[in-house]
Amino acid sequence: QVQLVESGGGLVQAGGSLRLSCAASGRTFRGYTMAWFRQAPGKEREFVAAINWSGGNTYSANSVKGRFTISRDIGKNTVYLQMNSLKPEDTAIYYCAAGVAWGGRGPSDYNYWGQGTQVTVSS
Repeated sequence: QVQLVESGGGLVQAGGSLRLSCAASGRTFRGYTMAWFRQAPGKEREFVAAINWSGGNTYSANSVKGRFTISRDIGKNTVYLQMNSLKPEDTAIYYCAAGVAWGGRGPSDYNYWGQGTQVTVSS
């Protein structure tokens, strides 16, 4: 059974940092693109950042560039999202996802999803 399990969410003050983790199990994700999405209450799920299998290529949403960094540890089958300079508008449930295609920014581009982890940024 394929599982993506996120962790690392929590409550942080504006300007603070958090690091999210996504542990993958149940199959190999060799060749898969791994991504982070987020969904705030009443809003659609939006793309945050993605990374290719080797970890050598990434792309991210303009709203997080310069603040968030995606990385992966192949040996641990884990993807990370380092979030710095957090803002109240970053408050959302953050989801990890895996997909075959490279370059996707929509939820339909990804085949596997985690259950999400809550990130709350207070002002």
